[in-house]
Amino acid sequence: MATYAEIQAQITQLQQQAEAIKKHELAAVIADVKAKIAHYGLTARDLGLAGSTLRGARKSTTSATRFVGPQGQTWSGFGRQPQWLHDAIAAGKTKADFAA
Repeated sequence: MATYAEIQAQITQLQQQAEAIKKHELAAVIADVKAKIAHYGLTARDLGLAGSTLRGARKSTTSATRFVGPQGQTWSGFGRQPQWLHDAIAAGKTKADFAA
């Protein structure tokens, strides 16, 4: 029969192995998700994450947000129009296309 100390050492070793395996599996999952996002052209808004901490999201979405950009950028409709919206309108889009 193993001693308490031996079992604790095994637990520690198994926890370290589990963390290493998890890290390896997460790398594969993240790569797969990134590939699917790129393939389908998904945005943070498509995923319901507009205003999150994803790259490209600039501000958190609040009740004052009236417009959301293709990469999760937000604008309340007050003040100077943001460059992303100006560029989109110049390319043929309308403000309504970005209504929150």
